[in-house]
Amino acid sequence: MAVIASDARIADMQRDYPPRSAVISWIFFDWAAQPYFTLITTFVFAPYFATHVASDPASGQSLWGFATAAAGLLIALLSPVLGAIADASGRRKPWIAAFGALLVIGSCLMWFGKPGDPGVIPPLLFAYGLATIGAEFATVFNNAMMPTLVPPDQIGRLSGTGWATGYVGGILSLILVLGFLAASPETGRTLFGFTPLFGLDPVTHQGDRISGPLTGIWFIVFVLPMFLLTPDYPAKRRIGDALREGLTELKQTLAELPQRKSLAAFLLANMIYTDGLVSLFAFGGIYAAGTFGWNTIQIGSFGIILAIAGTFGAWLGGKLDDKLGPKRVIAGSMLLLLFAIVAILFVDKDRILFIEVAPPVPGGGLFAASAERAYLLLGCLIGAAGGPLQAASRTLLIRLAPQDRIAQYFGLFALTGKVTSFVGPLLIGAITAVTASQKAGMAVLVLFFVAGLALLARVKD
Repeated sequence: MAVIASDARIADMQRDYPPRSAVISWIFFDWAAQPYFTLITTFVFAPYFATHVASDPASGQSLWGFATAAAGLLIALLSPVLGAIADASGRRKPWIAAFGALLVIGSCLMWFGKPGDPGVIPPLLFAYGLATIGAEFATVFNNAMMPTLVPPDQIGRLSGTGWATGYVGGILSLILVLGFLAASPETGRTLFGFTPLFGLDPVTHQGDRISGPLTGIWFIVFVLPMFLLTPDYPAKRRIGDALREGLTELKQTLAELPQRKSLAAFLLANMIYTDGLVSLFAFGGIYAAGTFGWNTIQIGSFGIILAIAGTFGAWLGGKLDDKLGPKRVIAGSMLLLLFAIVAILFVDKDRILFIEVAPPVPGGGLFAASAERAYLLLGCLIGAAGGPLQAASRTLLIRLAPQDRIAQYFGLFALTGKVTSFVGPLLIGAITAVTASQKAGMAVLVLFFVAGLALLARVKD
């Protein structure tokens, strides 16, 4: 076995990797895709939907949770199948292009989500589901390109750099929306004190709704370098043949998974803690809007600060990944997230832990209240831990999975990240609906990270 491993390392050292420009172009996929998660699912459109399209924040959080659950279930069912087909066919870029188109179409349709109109809710949630499916599947095939770009000892740095670059793209897109497009309905001014560009109407929240089309255009522009400069696998088989072979290989992979105990334990752990993380990001802005009454500018400013924390967290996590190993980075990130969630449950607009504080004053300064600053600090901790957790997870998969079936295993990785992804939003939505309490809905996330840590302990890196 040692001889085989040594031969594999020698072969890898002799392998020709693409030039630096190809690697940088691949990294820009994260830059291109991140505004979807920053603008739509977290800091701008989701809170706008909950507070201005739905009848009340609790109902909005519940509806958004059900839509997220439905999209997650479909992604879970199809991810491993599509990954297996991609491995058999050898191509990645056509899949990224097809699902990227769904991301663009779904995002652009969100422009039609007018406030106070119940009739737009079903088509709006459908558009959100369509864009989510596109974003997640495009990411699966983009991740599968990683082992062809750099040697194994640089995978952690590549993954961390990609996440950090994505966060920077998210920050800039959020600054663009808050500083130049979305204005307060009360003042008619943006965060920078400007009137909105293009005559966007603050009263009908056109500045919030424009985040959808902006996300689509941003993706088209910044994903182009990857398509132009990053090499793809050559086509090996036609789609029909790849479908048959891919499904056969997927069946074999699932049959042998019980023998790969560390890999199986990791995929199960990823299933649970990713569900918790996605739910935490998806509902963090909605929770803040309901708890503190924050508007788009306040939530967006909160998002910028979190994204900056996430950028440094992902960059540092990539370095720690190569030095300490991805398993330790994942465990440390989950501990930080667990602490932050528990602490958030003890923060209310007029209370921190068991200490009463002055609530936010309408028209007061940005994050002027003590409870708001406490929530901001805990949010930074979540941002700093979330990036390394996701980056190190895809690095650990690459270390554990067979390289000749990497897209298939990234499909399984997406499956485990999505097969129960409807559970978190569903539980949050259901508990929030039953109790009419956003805090009760968010409390369920504690269980996800505790279970994820327990399962991660069984993984041998």
